[in-house]
Parts: sequence; C-alpha cells; structure tokens
Amino acid sequence: MRQNPSFAMTDVAELRRIIARHPWATLIGHGPDGVTASHYAILLDEDRDDLTIVGHVGRPDEAILGLGEGELTVIFQGPHGYITPRWYGDTPNVPTWNFVAVHLSGVPEILSPQENLVVLERLVDHFESAAPDPRGMWQPPNDPDFIDRLARGTVGFRLTPTRVTAKRKLSQNKPDEVVDTILAGLEGEGPYANVELAAEMRRSEATRRAARG
Repeated sequence: MRQNPSFAMTDVAELRRIIARHPWATLIGHGPDGVTASHYAILLDEDRDDLTIVGHVGRPDEAILGLGEGELTVIFQGPHGYITPRWYGDTPNVPTWNFVAVHLSGVPEILSPQENLVVLERLVDHFESAAPDPRGMWQPPNDPDFIDRLARGTVGFRLTPTRVTAKRKLSQNKPDEVVDTILAGLEGEGPYANVELAAEMRRSEATRRAARG
C-alpha cells in the first residue's frame, strides 16, 4: 500500500483499535505456487501491548502461504465507503473511496501444538462472548477427541511485525465545510449512507481539529 503522509496512521493505540474491531483479515504469503492470499480471524496477542498478533490457518494453508519460511503480510480492513463528488460543492471533482487499512508484515513464529490450542480457545471465547450464553470450545457436544482432531488440522502462529503500513484516508485534505457535508451525507438516509464510516471520520476529525487549536 502506497503511503501518503497526510493519511498515515502511526499511533499504536489507534492501530490496535482497528485490528480489534476488524479481526477478519487477509493473509498474503509466498509458497511453492507463488503469491497466495487466505482469509482468517486474527486477534491481538493479549500478552503484549504492541502490534503482535496471533491466529491460525487450516492445513495445508501453512504450506501454500509459506508460513514461517518467509514474510507474511496481514491486512486489516477498517470502515470504508464511496464518497460522491456531489458532496464537494459546485467545483470540478471526481468520486473517491474513503477507508482505513492496516498492513502488518513480518516472518511469523509457528506455535507449538499447545500454544495453538490456547489460540483456538481464545478465538472461540472472543467471538462467543457476544452471545448471552457463550459456548466454550470444550463444551458438549464437543469432546477431547474432537478438539484434538480440530487442533491437529490447524497451524497456529504469532507475528510481531517488522513493517507496518497503516492508512486513514478520511477526507482530511478537504475543507472543514466539505467534510461536514460528507458527514451529513454518510449519516443521512440516501444511497451513500454509511454510519460506520461516518463514525470513523468523526473520530479522525475531532483529533485533527483539536490539534489545530
């Protein structure tokens, strides 16, 4: 992803927030058949306060991605959406797409079977926590034999990135009045309404305007 200083995200806390809120990630690696992309749920490593992430892939994706043998790039896609030029006023303009994305790259560490099992349990607990009656991985009808077969069919990994590219392109290069019009459109009821993107823009704008004083 080409970086633009005007749109760069560098605050680790903000990057962690995006990763935590958007855990469905794209994994890009290089295996015997060339560049390959896969999709998995990825979590921040709860034992770290940096951008270290943990996850797993199903066999044989570890071989297809060259997991642990070369660099892996993990992409987290935050809120995004179409921005119509009609929101820019009566001036020459073209449409654009606002978005937030975080790219983490590095050589992952392959986890031991026991470490992988911990990650699998944490993934289940994390997503089940949204239910009023969370169901753990070890609860019936699951049994130890089933869990063992499940774990043996996966490969866990931990990635501490050596390269981070993060971008928050949210109309920061537009005048305040144009941004306000865009926000009104995104929060309205028209065809381009996008409440999640509007909330991310408002967060970005509050920081940007406060910094200006």
